[in-house]
Amino acid sequence: MTSGRAGAFQRQLEGYVAFMPADVPPLPAIKIDDEMQVLLSRADRALGRLDGSVQSLPNLELFIFMYVRKEAVLSSQIEGTQASLGDLLKVEAKLFDPMRPHDTHEIINYINAMNHGLERLNTLPMSLRLMREIHALLMVGVRGQQAAPGEFRTSQNWIGPPGATLKEAAFVPPPPHALPRLLGNLETYMNTADSTPVLLRVGLIHAQFETLHPFLDGNGRMGRLMITFFLCQQAVLRRPVLYLSHYLKRHRASYFDRLQEVRLRGDWEGWLKFFLTGVIEVAGEATETARKIVQMREDHRSQLITRLGKGAATGLKLLESLYQRPIFTVGSVADLLGVSAQAANTLTDRFVQLGLVNEITGQARNRVFRYDAYVRLFTD
Repeated sequence: MTSGRAGAFQRQLEGYVAFMPADVPPLPAIKIDDEMQVLLSRADRALGRLDGSVQSLPNLELFIFMYVRKEAVLSSQIEGTQASLGDLLKVEAKLFDPMRPHDTHEIINYINAMNHGLERLNTLPMSLRLMREIHALLMVGVRGQQAAPGEFRTSQNWIGPPGATLKEAAFVPPPPHALPRLLGNLETYMNTADSTPVLLRVGLIHAQFETLHPFLDGNGRMGRLMITFFLCQQAVLRRPVLYLSHYLKRHRASYFDRLQEVRLRGDWEGWLKFFLTGVIEVAGEATETARKIVQMREDHRSQLITRLGKGAATGLKLLESLYQRPIFTVGSVADLLGVSAQAANTLTDRFVQLGLVNEITGQARNRVFRYDAYVRLFTD
């Protein structure tokens, strides 16, 4: 069987061929040539600009609130989920929609897993225990929930087109008996400092995890979550505002090809350059989104102060609430502001007249409204 820098393909007693990864970090060590150094410098600058720009936001928590949801949707869509950000926001607004895809629960699980992992990093390092905890949250009550949530696999899995058998698979991860040692090596690497730049280390960790494919289901989502967790643990980011799912979804074929090139030819450098390019692109997009939010909020606040007169204070309170719940009803406005249904209806209609929100059902009763300008910043 073929073998190389990243590992070897080995025939198993059952007759199929599985990939047995080498340990990380790779040997020989990652070669940082001129192109890699330029990408590293650009990625570091992009992350610095992102970190600075989000600190200037009037409410960083609300930006994170929406950005985590965007990541959850995109990461789940890579795995075949059909639900959109709009579907998720309707669910969170407790709005029933019979046309909504039924897989929004997978996205909600992703959000819960993300928040749990970030909280646990305060007391628990990147570890196999943390992986199991997060995986259990990802898989509860959704497709694959029978595939041992929170437990590393004890049977062989494989990657391939629907209906492909083990012998027809495009890629077969290491057999289960090899996982304990390989996972132990990965855990050690995540918690052992060395001179390798952090962005290269996280790229190595993600690729190795995807190659191990240690769970029966949910490995893609887990691997993408680990990128954010590691960058936060290493204090590269003060807050979780870098998510690569948008880039990986846009370049899905190249993503899988680059991972396979690592396994086939040991081309760690090619994968890491692809990964760094993603960091640069996504950090730039997030920085621009943060800038647009600041400008939009100021514009909309000015409109309300100018146009609502004595009612401006109430209008500003409603506006601020839309950064956390951009889909709403007149009833929710009444509850938020403690006013009558008539007063809430009048204020909502003023928001519509000012072009700040749109009614999205087309119905005369049970109307639902959306802060479209804000939602578009996370969906365009």
